[in-house]
Amino acid sequence: MAEDGYKIRDQFATHFITFSVVQWVDVFSRRCYVDTVISSLRYCIKEKGLRLHAWCIMSNHLHLIVSAEKGDLSGLIRDFKKFTSQTILNQIENNIEESRRGWMLWIFKQAGLNNTKNDKYQFWQQDNHPIQLDTPDFTLTKLSYIHNNPVKAGLVDKAEDYTLSSARDYNGTNGLLPIEHLTAAYTVKP
Repeated sequence: MAEDGYKIRDQFATHFITFSVVQWVDVFSRRCYVDTVISSLRYCIKEKGLRLHAWCIMSNHLHLIVSAEKGDLSGLIRDFKKFTSQTILNQIENNIEESRRGWMLWIFKQAGLNNTKNDKYQFWQQDNHPIQLDTPDFTLTKLSYIHNNPVKAGLVDKAEDYTLSSARDYNGTNGLLPIEHLTAAYTVKP
């Protein structure tokens, strides 16, 4: 796609967004790094006006359906990525029990060397591939995709059994993060 093809043009609109770790490193197989993402999302919801509609954290990427109360979704995403990357990289550097520490830091350093926008390391892939959700059918497709990601990966049999997603919220149970359900036209039927 053209360089500006994946861009958030309507800062108030609801978007499907994916953040992937460089080289698809399975960072989120460790709960301490997952907790950083969860607490950062919680902070962005409470303090920065992030409207979280759906989410799922996999071992090397996360999917979100989000919008922004204040109309600066691009700024929210930039700040979220910057904070989580710095925090997780710091956690990896200082975690002497992390058996993959040297290997992961080497990969992140190599990615950083290849990107002039970084000083030392690059944690997240540069792009987010934001896709504006304009219709109920398309929104349902993306919602189903997010929630069925762990099922397709063979991690669970039912989407609502995966704790690191909002599938529970859409099936009558509270999940780990507060979400704003999509309108009745967009909700998933059990």
